[in-house]
Amino acid sequence: MSQFIHILPVLTVLVAAVALMFMSMYQNKFSVKTYITVSSIVLVATLAFVFVPFGETFSVKPYSSIFNNVLIFDTFSNFFYVLLIGGTLFTLLIGEHYFQHRSYFTGEFFSILLFSLFGMLLLANANELITAYVALEIASFSVYIMVGYNSEDSRRVEAIFKYLVLGSFMGAFYLLGVVLVYGATQTTNLSEIATFIANNNISDMPLLYIGLTLILFIFLFKISAFPFQQWVLDVYRGAPMIITAFMASTFKIAIFSFFLRAMLQDIKPMIGFWDSIIYVVIVLTLIFGTWLAITQKIIKRMLAASSIVHTGYLLLAFIAIGKNIDAAYAIVFYLIAYLLSALGSFGLVSHIISETKVRVTYDDFKGLAHERPFLAAMMTVFMFSLAGIPSTIGFMGKLYVFTETINAGYAGLAVLAILATIVSVYYYFKLIAMMYFYPTNEKCMSNDFNDKRISTYAIAFLAILTVIGGIGSAIVFFIPALNIDTLINLTQISIQSLLIK
Repeated sequence: MSQFIHILPVLTVLVAAVALMFMSMYQNKFSVKTYITVSSIVLVATLAFVFVPFGETFSVKPYSSIFNNVLIFDTFSNFFYVLLIGGTLFTLLIGEHYFQHRSYFTGEFFSILLFSLFGMLLLANANELITAYVALEIASFSVYIMVGYNSEDSRRVEAIFKYLVLGSFMGAFYLLGVVLVYGATQTTNLSEIATFIANNNISDMPLLYIGLTLILFIFLFKISAFPFQQWVLDVYRGAPMIITAFMASTFKIAIFSFFLRAMLQDIKPMIGFWDSIIYVVIVLTLIFGTWLAITQKIIKRMLAASSIVHTGYLLLAFIAIGKNIDAAYAIVFYLIAYLLSALGSFGLVSHIISETKVRVTYDDFKGLAHERPFLAAMMTVFMFSLAGIPSTIGFMGKLYVFTETINAGYAGLAVLAILATIVSVYYYFKLIAMMYFYPTNEKCMSNDFNDKRISTYAIAFLAILTVIGGIGSAIVFFIPALNIDTLINLTQISIQSLLIK
C-alpha cells in the first residue's frame, strides 16, 4: 500500500487527463468554467496525496518487477511535485478569465494541459534515459499543441511550427546521445550508469562523454540557454499568454528536475568536464539575453527575453555544483522564486488583456496605476522580484545563487551576473514608470474589468508569497510554514534524498 501512495499523484493526473478527454466529446454539455473547476479540483486532490509523505526523507523504486527500476520516487521528486502541480493549478486559476474570453479554448485543451503535467511528473521520477525521453516528449508535444491551439491565428501557427521543428531536431540529438551512452556502458538506467562510472576508469571512454554532451544539448535548448535561445521570443510571443506563463515557469522547472537529479546522483564525478562549456554558455546567455530584453518594446517579448537572463542565473549555480553542494540548494530555491515571479507577471499580463488585445507594448501600459491601481501594484511586486530588489523572494534567490557561485570560485561570473541584474532594473522599472508616471492611454481604457474574479485573487496570492518569500522571516517568524528558513530547509532535504542509495 505504501508503494501505491507514491505513484498515486501520477496516476490521478493521468486518469483525470483521460476523463477530461472523454468529457470533451460532449462540448455542448460542459462549459469552459466546468473544465477549469474539474481540473482544479483534481490538482488540489493530487496535492493532498503529495503532502502525505511530504518533508520525509525517503527513496523508493516501487513495483520493480513491473517498472524495472526505471522510476524512482523520493523526497526530491516529491518536492518538485509540489512545484509542478502548484504551477499548473495557478496557471488554471490565473487564466480563468483569459480562458473564458477566448472561444477557441475547449475541453481538449484542459486534457492536454494535464497530459503535459503527467509528462513532467514522470520526468521528475525518471531513472532511465529512454523513460526520461518519453516523459519529456509527452510534456513537450502537449506544450506544442497548446502553443498553436488557435490555428486561425498566424502567429500561433508560426510559433508551433518553429518550436516543433527545433524541438524534434534537438530530440534527435538526445536519442543519439542515448545510443552512445549505451554503447559505452551497455545500459540506459541512470543508477547502473552511476555504478559503471564508479567502478571504471572513464577518462578513456570518449563515447560516454560525447553521448552525455549530446544529451546536455536538449537541456540547454529546453531552458533557452545560448546558443539555443532563438526560438524563445517568437514562440513566447505567438503562444497564448497564459501558455507562455506555463512554459516560462512550470515547464522549465520540470526540465531542471531531471537534469539536476542526473548531475547530483548519477554523473557527478564527470560534471567537471563541462565546466568550460557551461562557463562560456553562461557568459553569452547573460549578455545576449540582457541585450534582447533591453531592445524589446512588446511586454511579452521583454519578459521572454528576460527569462533567458534568468536561465543564466540558474546556470551559475549549476556550474558551481561540482565544487559546492550548497549550489544545488540555491538552484531549487531560485526555481521557486522564479516560478512565483514569472507565473505572476505573465499571468497578470494575460489577465489585463483578457478582454482586449490592446495592452501589448510599454506605451499601452501608460497610466495603468491610475486606472487599475490594484493590478499595477501587483505588477510592481513581480517586477521588483524579477529585478532582484530587496524584500522580495527574487532578491533572496539571486543572493543565494551569487553567494554560492562566489564560494565555488567563480567570482568573475558572479560579477557579470550582478551587472546583468543592474541592467535589468532598466527594462523592469521602465514598465513601472509607464504605469505610474504617465497619463492613461485613452485607447487602452476599459470599464469592463472586475476585480472580484478567481484570477485576480490567484495573482494577489502569488504577489503575497513573493513578498513573504523576501521578508517572511522578519514579519511572519511566528508562522513556521511561511518562514523562509523552513523553505530553505525543505530544499536541502529534497537534495539530500538523492544521496540515499
